[in-house]
Amino acid sequence: MERPAWAPPGIDISVPSVSRMYDFYLGGSHNFEVDRDAARKAMEFMPGLPKIMQANRAFMRRAVRHAVDNGISQFLDIGSGIPTFGNVHEVAQTASPDARVVYVDHDPVAVAHSRAVLEGNAGAAVVAADLRKPREILRSPEVTGLLDLERPVALLLVAVLHFIEDEDEPQRAVAELVDALAPGSLVILTHASYEGIPLPEDQAGGAVGVYRNIRNPLVMRSREEIARFFDGCELVEPGLVSMPGWRPDSPAEEEDPYAFSGFAGVGRKA
Repeated sequence: MERPAWAPPGIDISVPSVSRMYDFYLGGSHNFEVDRDAARKAMEFMPGLPKIMQANRAFMRRAVRHAVDNGISQFLDIGSGIPTFGNVHEVAQTASPDARVVYVDHDPVAVAHSRAVLEGNAGAAVVAADLRKPREILRSPEVTGLLDLERPVALLLVAVLHFIEDEDEPQRAVAELVDALAPGSLVILTHASYEGIPLPEDQAGGAVGVYRNIRNPLVMRSREEIARFFDGCELVEPGLVSMPGWRPDSPAEEEDPYAFSGFAGVGRKA
């Protein structure tokens, strides 16, 4: 197996990674054959996976613009993945040139590529860390150096919480992060769910099985379970809805049926 020049030394390119699979769904080039194989297997069950990822990105961009429109210029994007066109720092810094963005991911390829993309950008940085260890994120020099937690921050948890199993206490991790943020901060998140997928649950379950087989279980939660991640926050209108339903730029009915899989929402910390 040939190692591409951009692959950081020391990473095992024989094991699939969810952030590199996501990159493949979005048409990126920072993925290996093993990632493409796993992604194609998942797409045999759910051919609309790329549409779901595109809907995630489109929601993220609308939510970032909403944050800037509401005076927020600081962004903490956890589980940020591999930067593609229209990433958080591009959207935020186009709308507000002094916006500051910290990306967090535990995939070495995502971190290395983010560093390359952000070189020379004084208002953005990347941290190699895991959502399950909020304290390490909050105490990292990048967060303490770039973000002022005494002022509102937009915390992004886009397409990441469904990779954290209940035994790893994702709700506790989110609560700890929100607790560290100033009042007026926003929580921007999306989460996979069987609700909204235009397929029978057993067929969609085949795609979930692919993720389980690569030891990155995809945890499908109900709308009610996802809503609990917003504890301590007030949901911004229109609430917890399908991704195309959250303040769309164009009529939601024009979207691909797969785009309505799962839920998206923005909460404001009181």
